[in-house]
Amino acid sequence: MNSERALSKLPEVTLGFWIIKILATTLGETGGDAVTMSLNLGYLVGSLIFAAFFAIAVSTQITAKRFHPALFWTVIVATTTFGTTLADFVDRSLGIGYAGGATLLVLLLFGSLALWHWTLGSVSVNYLTSQKAEMFYWLTVMFSQTLGTALGDWVADSTGLGYAGGAIVFGSALVIVALLYFFTRTSHTILFWAAFILTRPLGATVGDFLDKPHAQGGLQLSRYAASAVIAIAIITCITLLPQRAERRARTK
Repeated sequence: MNSERALSKLPEVTLGFWIIKILATTLGETGGDAVTMSLNLGYLVGSLIFAAFFAIAVSTQITAKRFHPALFWTVIVATTTFGTTLADFVDRSLGIGYAGGATLLVLLLFGSLALWHWTLGSVSVNYLTSQKAEMFYWLTVMFSQTLGTALGDWVADSTGLGYAGGAIVFGSALVIVALLYFFTRTSHTILFWAAFILTRPLGATVGDFLDKPHAQGGLQLSRYAASAVIAIAIITCITLLPQRAERRARTK
């Protein structure tokens, strides 16, 4: 059986990828809060709005024939905004708290990864060779983004570290993952998903630090202004930073 390398519909995982990912997760926090809190629509309505946004964006991404940077990052932003409002709905509206919400989402995330691996034999992004694999990928991404909001809130609020302290904790964890990547033989697939998951609570705590009231340890910036600035930064990065399609494994 011969194998060859084919272009994926995902971007190459570079430093630029992680910069945009962190910005996107931060936008998810400020943008989600702008809809649910600043517009007073509530967590349920906000979740329904962003669920529809996510469904449209991810359907377009899965049916696309090639990599489109703007489309890919639109889906990522959709998962972060939906993840923010959904996590807040689970934690607060359903009343199970940060610990309960984070535990539930950890189970859903690892369940998604386990089912993906059991069905297709790998959870590596280098093997997204079918629409089924893409659906597993985006389901896992959505769960990881939702978990990140709950985990970020839990660490920032329940431990007394605050939003800045939480950002330092998750940023330090990402540094450890990077060191493992460069200096050990730890599975790159495991490290990719570890970094992908950790960037979400990092963005969540940074986003909360920007827009929460001074009394809660935030800078109390306008959620609309913060979201607009972050969105412009994302568009600038997509435009200026190299956005090449990842290479994926393919057999025939």
